Amino acid sequence: MDMTLPPPPAARKAFYDAISTQHMTPLWEVLHALVPKAPNTHCQPALWKYADIHPYLMQSGELITAEEAVRRVLILENPALRGQSRITQSLYAGLQVILPGEVAPSHRHTQSALRFVVDGHGAYTAVDGERTQMKPGDFIITPSWTWHDHGHDGTMEADGPVVWLDGLDIPMLQFFDAGFAENGTAKSQPVTKPEGVSFQRYGANMLPVRFDAQRNAPFGPTSPVFSYPYDRTREALHQLETHDEIDAWDGVKLRYVNPATGGYPMPTMATFMQRLPAGFQGKPYRQTDGAVFSVVEGSGSVTITRGEAVQTFDFGPRDHFVIPSWHTAQLRSPSGCVLFSFSDRPVHQALGIHREERLP
Repeated sequence: MDMTLPPPPAARKAFYDAISTQHMTPLWEVLHALVPKAPNTHCQPALWKYADIHPYLMQSGELITAEEAVRRVLILENPALRGQSRITQSLYAGLQVILPGEVAPSHRHTQSALRFVVDGHGAYTAVDGERTQMKPGDFIITPSWTWHDHGHDGTMEADGPVVWLDGLDIPMLQFFDAGFAENGTAKSQPVTKPEGVSFQRYGANMLPVRFDAQRNAPFGPTSPVFSYPYDRTREALHQLETHDEIDAWDGVKLRYVNPATGGYPMPTMATFMQRLPAGFQGKPYRQTDGAVFSVVEGSGSVTITRGEAVQTFDFGPRDHFVIPSWHTAQLRSPSGCVLFSFSDRPVHQALGIHREERLP
């Protein structure tokens, strides 16, 4: 055989058909798709305007009870991943609503979860025997495999429905075939600890004298503080905006931490809060971790670019948007705003694959 000449197409096809019977495929036919020259996500940028989706959240409360649904949530699905219950390839996001007098029953699951309160007052979350009241802007953690339930002790007249953003690592655990859950035997778990005790024990820049993050942390690698109130976070942002330099890409941006380790609050998800001062014109950046944003207060816009595709979203309070992996983003706010966000950055950094570019 003359090895200088390529084999005829029919010979290659016959070879491919033959190895297919052995459940094999040639790498050279798919190499560039498996290892592209740059991150190449299928996800798309998207914006969910709260004014548009709020009526559907309220209608869901008329159609199904919190107990019947277990969790009454409308999932925020990425437009390019419809039917997959995910907002990026690795993250799940949804808006949960609970009405006065309702209880979302107790259960636990291997997935880690975050709750970011978007709207309303009067609800609570209970985790591992401790309750915390939920107020707009609060960031609350449900650690992996901890019993948790939600309830609303307020009234419709005084408090109304409460809505919060759920963020979970469901797609990651699906990838590892490691996701499962267990329902509790009681609607609500017994409250065995006073509210705020976890913060007093772990969140005051002090730790119990015999605490060891490797051996006796209550939630393993997850933060022992499961409730981060917005009033403390907002005050920190205000002081930094007033007295510190403003970052040209992020404004004033802080990451939430596990006070026992200084690391991220959860092993699979990072959470952030940032303030864009009035008149902010951010420089463009991109990063490999896709990020989900919830607008806490104020308004602004984000321009998201990938190749020739350019999209600009104008956002206001309680709106949500997603910036997929390796899309260039540029934030602006004429009047100033506060943004909460979460991403899968801890996993990227643990694997040594995280990349970020801050462009001029």
